[in-house]
Amino acid sequence: MNAKINTKRKRVKFASDNVTGACPEVLDAIIKANDGIAPPYGNDEISDVLQEKFSKIFEKDVIVYPTASGTASNALALSAISPSFGNIYCHKFSHINVDECGAPEFYTGGAKLVPLSGKDGKITVDELNDNIGGFGIVHHTQPSIVSITQATETGEVYTLDQIRNISEIAHKKKLKVHMDGARFANALVSLDVTPAEMTWKSGIDILSFGATKNGCIAAEAIIIFNKELVGNLPFLLKRSGHLLSKMRFVSAQLDGYISNDVWLKNARHANLMAKKLSDGLVSSKQVKLEYPTEANEVFVKLPKKMVEQLITEEYMMSNEEFDGKTVRLVTSWNTKEKEVEEFLKTIFNN
Repeated sequence: MNAKINTKRKRVKFASDNVTGACPEVLDAIIKANDGIAPPYGNDEISDVLQEKFSKIFEKDVIVYPTASGTASNALALSAISPSFGNIYCHKFSHINVDECGAPEFYTGGAKLVPLSGKDGKITVDELNDNIGGFGIVHHTQPSIVSITQATETGEVYTLDQIRNISEIAHKKKLKVHMDGARFANALVSLDVTPAEMTWKSGIDILSFGATKNGCIAAEAIIIFNKELVGNLPFLLKRSGHLLSKMRFVSAQLDGYISNDVWLKNARHANLMAKKLSDGLVSSKQVKLEYPTEANEVFVKLPKKMVEQLITEEYMMSNEEFDGKTVRLVTSWNTKEKEVEEFLKTIFNN
């Protein structure tokens, strides 16, 4: 068993965007929701209005199911559109493949994840097309879903053309397309497109809409763009323990998050801080940028001396095996320019 890290002594600022608190607008929405009483299990007014607000954001009538975690959002979304004998094609680095403890397989009742190598952090159309097969053969699991991550686990962002091309291949072969949008807002502002353009207008059938990493406490949402795909999802939510009694507090977080473009403002700031951090790091010839910085994650290879200095200063990185490894640095909605400058000073001036 790995030893636990004493995070109380560590500077966790750039370890992840999960280390931050909630933004003021979300906290205010929760406090407002706490006033009085409301019907349980998502039958409250806040949850009802949330459907309308998301429909306006996505420029069509959508069906929204709030959840408390990204893992639940992904796994339950996939379970709604995949049979237990289905294949789910995803990138080998995807969160559903390496970071969710088998939750997608568990909630789908045994669907098989088929990891693809892709290029960097993205699925390629050619590899996807080459791997989809086995239709109608009773000995094989059946092609069912393509899942893409936006922004990707390497911090890169799928372009609209790339999403459309993947969706076109999937739909041509009668597969559904899922988007893991844990950092959906960061990708959206990076591309400077509309939510509709990056999802259903590009062929996405179902979205895991992330909010926790960008200013919420514990709030995500499954967003369905075609009501025919709802299937048994309401029952799956209940059976998995994600039909919360006081759902209004999850809905309130999402309401505070998407109202007045708070989510976009937060993401723009996080991306800006990542760019500042990335530019500062690569200004040194000693630092190699492993992937382009397109959202709020920076992947670099640092010399051993720099890594040792960071450890001395008690910074906590996202992986513990630094020597010869890529280090991930993540900025957040409340990362301060001063913090970026202090970090750069730490590794360059020692």
